[in-house]
Amino acid sequence: MKNISFLFFFGLLSLIGCDSKTKKAEKKAAALIEQVKNVVPKKVVDNDLAAILSKKEVPILCYHNIKNLNAGDGPMTKEYTVSPANFAQQMKALSDAGYHTILPNQLYEYLVHNAPLPANPIMITFDDTKEDQYTVGAREMKKYGFKGVFFIMTVAINRPHYMTKEQIKELSDAGNDVEAHTWDHHMVTKYAGEDWDNQLTKPKKKIEDIIGKPVKYFAYPFGLWNPAAIPELKSRGYQLAFILATKRDSLQPLHTIRRIIVAGQWSTPSFMEAVKSSFK
Repeated sequence: MKNISFLFFFGLLSLIGCDSKTKKAEKKAAALIEQVKNVVPKKVVDNDLAAILSKKEVPILCYHNIKNLNAGDGPMTKEYTVSPANFAQQMKALSDAGYHTILPNQLYEYLVHNAPLPANPIMITFDDTKEDQYTVGAREMKKYGFKGVFFIMTVAINRPHYMTKEQIKELSDAGNDVEAHTWDHHMVTKYAGEDWDNQLTKPKKKIEDIIGKPVKYFAYPFGLWNPAAIPELKSRGYQLAFILATKRDSLQPLHTIRRIIVAGQWSTPSFMEAVKSSFK
């Protein structure tokens, strides 16, 4: 850094002293300034990445359906469905164990700016806009003072068995986070052309119009991402993005935040063990 600064000022002074009135000198000085700017931030970014990766991961849970299964439900539905009774037991177990829910803003400040977190932090997230997340999930969490993160697939708003605009607004007004989960749950790895605006920009604006707050966080459908998605997310103001159980990326840790799906067949002890063992 000292060598760069010395070269920068020596070069700049030389240019100014020899030919300060010419456009050629001005262009060279401007180019030298930009060169220094491009070097310095890289060191800062590298340091930030190391700091982020060194921090202990916060347990983050992902729920989809909170309902009783029907006789014809297939294996995938069974895997992604937690009964209301089991969900209630899980929330009570978290509370009894001294867990405190956090929201994405807190996680971002912890990772980027070293802000403190409460003891035993945990994040509870919900994907896909299902109405039972409002009628069952939010109600049970409220008993323990828990707040959740609801990732909204905007194509489903106001459809049968999905949340209405009014329910989404109520969740937000109650202190929960309402964030983006694309328009129609299309895989991010398949996007091209207008898909980026249709799946990232428009849903963000629609949710912001409903809740009257900025939307800054995103959950990938199926937890799948690719490097092409990162600059598209960043350019639209998404500060964090959430995958599922695969390993976070060492170069893009803020946009590959890990979660685990709460499996329908877990007992409460199995659930608690997964919370404790799944995050480093």
